[in-house]
Amino acid sequence: MVFSFKAADRDPDRAQLARIGEVVRARLDADPAAYRLPVEGVEIYAVADFLSASDCQRLMAVIDTVARPSPTYNNNIDLGRTSYTGDVDPADPFVRMLQRRIDDLLGIDPGLGETLQGQRYREGQEFKHHFDYFVKKHEYWDDERRRGGQRSWTAMGYLNAVDQGGATDFPKISLSIPPQAGVLLAWNNMAPDGRPNPRTLHAGAPVTSGVKYVLTRWYRARPWS
Repeated sequence: MVFSFKAADRDPDRAQLARIGEVVRARLDADPAAYRLPVEGVEIYAVADFLSASDCQRLMAVIDTVARPSPTYNNNIDLGRTSYTGDVDPADPFVRMLQRRIDDLLGIDPGLGETLQGQRYREGQEFKHHFDYFVKKHEYWDDERRRGGQRSWTAMGYLNAVDQGGATDFPKISLSIPPQAGVLLAWNNMAPDGRPNPRTLHAGAPVTSGVKYVLTRWYRARPWS
């Protein structure tokens, strides 16, 4: 398959994103461990106890070793992301095992997945409302479409319960999901037709007491580099 990167071609991956959505939707709907949340306008699933207690403890320790101030595509000009973030080592056998488990759960080609990323939020830290998909009018899009194109699905695992705060809020669908250790969330950033879904706007609410640890894997329309 040949992909065009002409300036006028701003949506080269739409058909592929729709196909990925169909595959993952069918996979999760057939999985008795995956629960589709009863909300309108966003495909979002939860899997309880996807990560064991020992998995979570090990991952939190790894995140502590790689965590750095979280970047954004506007270099944190608006200070909207105040957490700490780090890519975990993709060559680590433990990390590779977890990536394979997430890939298999969703039924997505591993080559489409970005490196697993860990996030840590201390008291007062948050990630204000944002999209996981790329907004194509922004300057970064020309680079990102060459690195694998648009993001399709997000898989996010909670690694611990939080004393207070830290929920993942989807304001456009009136959904707030508090951290629960071991739970994996997966949502489609696209609408069924492969277009970006603005109803996936979400935020990591401020942690008001305790610390929050999260693991995230994003998937692209094409192999990620």
